[in-house]
Amino acid sequence: MILPIYVFGHDALRRETEPVTENTEAVQTLISNMIETMRAANGLGLAAPQVGRTERIFVVDLLPIASDLQKEGLDIPEQPMVFINPKITWESDSTGKFEEGCLSIPDVREPVRRPERVQVEYLDRNFEEQSYEMTDMLARVVQHEYDHLEGVLFTDHLSAFRRRLLRRTLRQMAKGDVSAEYPLRTADGDTIPAVA
Repeated sequence: MILPIYVFGHDALRRETEPVTENTEAVQTLISNMIETMRAANGLGLAAPQVGRTERIFVVDLLPIASDLQKEGLDIPEQPMVFINPKITWESDSTGKFEEGCLSIPDVREPVRRPERVQVEYLDRNFEEQSYEMTDMLARVVQHEYDHLEGVLFTDHLSAFRRRLLRRTLRQMAKGDVSAEYPLRTADGDTIPAVA
C-alpha cells in the first residue's frame, strides 16, 4: 500500500521514535508499505516518521542509481535494505558535501556536509543483527534517514543564511501549499493527492 508522505511542518517529522521490540506481522506490513511508498515516489530512502509512524525503522533502495554507482566503481549491497533500531557507532573524520533532497520537502535541494564513512549496527528485516561500514552514497542516504529517526531534517544542517533563503518556501509548504508526484499529508492532516 502506498502511504502519504508527511510534509515539512508536520509534527510527526519531529517526534521521538521508539525501538521495535518484536518482529510482528504489523512491523513486516509497515516495512513492505514503506518500500512500496519509497519506490512509488522515486526515493532512495524513507523513514517511519515520514509516513507518520514512530517505529525506529528506515528503508533504503539505491537501485535507481545503481548503474551510476557501478560506473564509479562502487559496489552496493543487495537492495532494498531495511534498518530496524539502527545505531551509528562510528563516523569518519573526513567529510564531503553533496546536494540532498527529501521526499518530505519536495523540490528543495541543498548541499549538506556529512561524514564520508559510517559504521552502522542494526537489525535487518529478518531481525538478524548486522554491522556494516558504509561509504559514499550509501553512507549519505543512511545518515539522512537516520536523522529522521532523531527528528532532524536535512535543512537543519544548513547555514542560518541558507535557511533564511528557504524560509518562505518552507513556510508555504508547512501551510499546505505543496504538491508532488506522490501523495502528501500536510501539517493540518489534509491529504494532497499525487500530481500526474
